[in-house]
Amino acid sequence: MQSDDPKAEAAKPFWRTKRLDEMNPVEWESLCDGCGRCCLVKLIDEDTEEVHFTDIGCKLFNAETCACKDYPNRQKKVPDCIKLTPREVKRIPWLPPSCAYRLVAEGKDLQWWHPLKSGRPETVHEAGVSARGRVGAMEGKIRQRDYVDRLVTWPGEFPKPKKPRA
Repeated sequence: MQSDDPKAEAAKPFWRTKRLDEMNPVEWESLCDGCGRCCLVKLIDEDTEEVHFTDIGCKLFNAETCACKDYPNRQKKVPDCIKLTPREVKRIPWLPPSCAYRLVAEGKDLQWWHPLKSGRPETVHEAGVSARGRVGAMEGKIRQRDYVDRLVTWPGEFPKPKKPRA
């Protein structure tokens, strides 16, 4: 990722010049585009380890803002909530294909709708990439045996965003 021109290198955004494990906490947190796809309940087949996505939001998920209602305490309140780390990014098979952490780990650039590129947190929603308006149920409000009725594929697919506004 290094170039011979120091000025050109300095002009590149941090996610194009740093590995995930080199980022400071502010840079790391800013990589999240706020799509909320990772906050949907996933069912994992114990025999095959195949991931099945649902349209069920985590009990702490705010389906309107696509943010956690209690981010600092999420792991205490939801024991199976994953604390994303550079190591975990490479190991988790269910991270959305458009996830900035995943893209940066793969040496790719962020998508145009990402707030770090657009300068606006709403572009991820305006582009139709987020879970906003797509959550059909909330964890704790639906019986676990009914989770299989909520299977969807879109969280694991690369989104087909709406065109950016001119």
